[in-house]
Amino acid sequence: MDQPTIPPRILIVDDNDAAADIAAELLGLYNYKTAVAYSGTEGLQTAMAFMPDVVLLDLGMPGMDGYQVAAALRAMPAFQEVALIAFTAWDDPATLARTRSVGFDQHITKPSSLDEILNAIHSASAMRGGFHQKTA
Repeated sequence: MDQPTIPPRILIVDDNDAAADIAAELLGLYNYKTAVAYSGTEGLQTAMAFMPDVVLLDLGMPGMDGYQVAAALRAMPAFQEVALIAFTAWDDPATLARTRSVGFDQHITKPSSLDEILNAIHSASAMRGGFHQKTA
């Protein structure tokens, strides 16, 4: 997979600390700039500060779950073009329908290979108009 020239910003929101940290480390090897949040509330706060191009979002988190985070992000004008990817172990038809209804662009099932994650990031980003230059 080609490496982008402008490092895309990827936010990983997952209550499984190890999974989130590993995903961030692996994506960093591909020149992505990453941030990690370990809860839905922290994910929203981090998104507003980090302004990601793509959010990898676990669905089943305690407190504010991934559906609520996605709906909150989609309600904010600044996040209309951000690609949202559900990153979860759930893959039943009801979950797939619900992720689409709250504004997710892609749905990938854990465990996923790095290639699957990279493909989902590029596909979701393309659906939203590609990666955008952000100011730090």
